[in-house]
Amino acid sequence: MKRLAHIDWMRGLACVLMFQTHCYDSWLSPVARKSAFFSWSQLGGTFPAPLFVFLSGISFALVTERLREKGASSGEVARTTIRRGAEILGLGLLFRVQEFALGFPWSPWTDLLRVDVLNILGLSMLLMGVLCWITARRYSGDSASLQLTVAASRNRAIAASLIAAAVVAIATPVLWTTHRPSWLPWPLETYINGVHTFDKPQPWLFPLFPWSAFAFAGLAVGFLFFTNFGKTKEGLLFALLGIAGPLACALSIFFDSRRLQLYAVYDYWHTSPNFFLMRCGLLLTILFLVYAWCRWGLAQIGFSPIVQLGKTSLLVYWVHIEFVYGRFSILPKRQCSILQASAGLLIIFLSMLLLSLLRTSWKNRRAKTQKIVATPSAA
Repeated sequence: MKRLAHIDWMRGLACVLMFQTHCYDSWLSPVARKSAFFSWSQLGGTFPAPLFVFLSGISFALVTERLREKGASSGEVARTTIRRGAEILGLGLLFRVQEFALGFPWSPWTDLLRVDVLNILGLSMLLMGVLCWITARRYSGDSASLQLTVAASRNRAIAASLIAAAVVAIATPVLWTTHRPSWLPWPLETYINGVHTFDKPQPWLFPLFPWSAFAFAGLAVGFLFFTNFGKTKEGLLFALLGIAGPLACALSIFFDSRRLQLYAVYDYWHTSPNFFLMRCGLLLTILFLVYAWCRWGLAQIGFSPIVQLGKTSLLVYWVHIEFVYGRFSILPKRQCSILQASAGLLIIFLSMLLLSLLRTSWKNRRAKTQKIVATPSAA
């Protein structure tokens, strides 16, 4: 758990950024929305979705690696991880049903088929499970062979993940513009480019292209943690990732400034591989800073509310939406000043933190009870 503190902290950071983005977007009045404060708030809102998807790739690698080290076969690993992806996808569909029901009769039925963050998380996990299954190397069964097989499977997965991320990023512009799969029914096409019911893809939705590329990038980074270099020189590995972050951002700016363009329609801020490279650079930079904060900063002292939120990110994401955007919003929508909305944000933060603590406490009590029941009584 000590080793994973930086992952929970990073996921908790995504939760906090998500809270402030949603609260100010839902509650601020038209006058307050014209302020620089609101602009900066929404800029911060561009980070949560990439963070969540990127971290899903890292977590997927951690689970896969642990299963492999325990001797699980490639089929067992695939079934476990793909089943989890299907569960998340199912939760995403259930979330859309909940939103439709609570918004009835104002919500259009097409909202049931909208591609949201949970949908893309589940689909990305399904794809990562297939990728890890395809790249896994079979082993004979002895411990020495197991270690070599796990290492070989890991290296294959790192290479395949990076290739998959690059392919998705490169294919995104054409699938959004010149080679749209418009021959598909819109409920299927929207999972590819986020067209939904509109005449063109929408940047506020979360289709496979480009969002699954963040998951594949996170998968490669997660497997790096388990290489010999990552295990023996963890701090140096994170330092190198921290250096790679700004370099990726610089490359993004360099490529964007070139006159030669490969696409008939070039949109840096929504579909360009250069923008994907920029965001990956920022994610790597954040990952290094969070790791440093958790290892050498104040995050290692006492209770961390950010880490706590990160442990139950799915729950707080699910619940807070209704109290910010939904029928049970704690403040009137589009009618509040910055001060009023900030007070509401504090209430949401503290409420979600309390909910997270209750959830963790319940899980711990349940695990303790199961352990007592499973332990045979002394003779």
